[in-house]
Amino acid sequence: MGNVKWGIIGLGSIAHQFCEDLALVADAEIYAVASRDSTKAEEFRRAHKAVKAYGNYDALLKDPNVAIIYVATPHNFHAALSIAALEHGKHVLCEKPIALNYSQASQMIQASKKAQKFFMEAFWTRFNPTFKEVLSKVQNGAIGTVNYVNAEFAFPMQIPKGSRMTDLNLGGGSLLDMGVYPLFLSYMIFGKPKKILASSSFFETGADQQTAVILQYDHAQAVHHSSFMSATPMTPTISGTEGYITIDAIWHEAQGYSITRNDQEEKFQLPTLGKGFTYEIEECHSCIQNNKIESSIWSHENSLELIAIVDEVRVQTGLKFPVAGGI
Repeated sequence: MGNVKWGIIGLGSIAHQFCEDLALVADAEIYAVASRDSTKAEEFRRAHKAVKAYGNYDALLKDPNVAIIYVATPHNFHAALSIAALEHGKHVLCEKPIALNYSQASQMIQASKKAQKFFMEAFWTRFNPTFKEVLSKVQNGAIGTVNYVNAEFAFPMQIPKGSRMTDLNLGGGSLLDMGVYPLFLSYMIFGKPKKILASSSFFETGADQQTAVILQYDHAQAVHHSSFMSATPMTPTISGTEGYITIDAIWHEAQGYSITRNDQEEKFQLPTLGKGFTYEIEECHSCIQNNKIESSIWSHENSLELIAIVDEVRVQTGLKFPVAGGI
């Protein structure tokens, strides 16, 4: 097939990190980048040796050489840009969270099916070697029957006034930026919860400063926390009847984990290639080359079920986004 030509929309810090890893994938090419600021686009192009820079998104969408677009904008733009890219015949990798709510996510997936183009939420942790091995160990009974998961995603931040982190119109708040990771962990282990209990505290803007969640399953519980306010170990624990697994910090990009059984700890190290975006990039290439419109590892259904959990957390805490019709 030759190199897969990527287009990048949204040129913030995560796009820089992503492109550094994209350069490590042998059959990937950073072909075009786009920002509403043409100067920023040109600076990004030079930094990552892309072929083209565009000062608007539409020009990139119309570039016939771009095969797949990575959407790395603030959350509120994910749905519209992903759908537009799919309608222009592009494959899409959209940064997590997939969208502001289930309704938007469903429209994105319908657009993928209609266009018959690959679409995936960029939940990179799902492809992390440590996470994949931990999940395999859990499923194979390495710690017996798992009945409890504790996971946090929190660190103190000095957030400047006007930051997207606190702007409800941009999908701001700890839940969508960070809280989706712990919810993802328990979802991958237990599936959909039977009951959700959630509570948040808020910035003056209405975005959540911190959110606590308890998930109830038939025979298990999960306790989660996300916050811009507090320092936490960032080492989740998966507990079973015969031991427990601890994922190394910072766990969503972990380089290893440990298993403790009978008071004996065994450590495992799994260094990533680059920061770790490489693995979801390789999955995109594999799916495109095999004419798949979704990944079997992180599927459309997975994204929909996770955002449905997030929606219920928001209902319980009262967190609403004006740009999503107050939903």
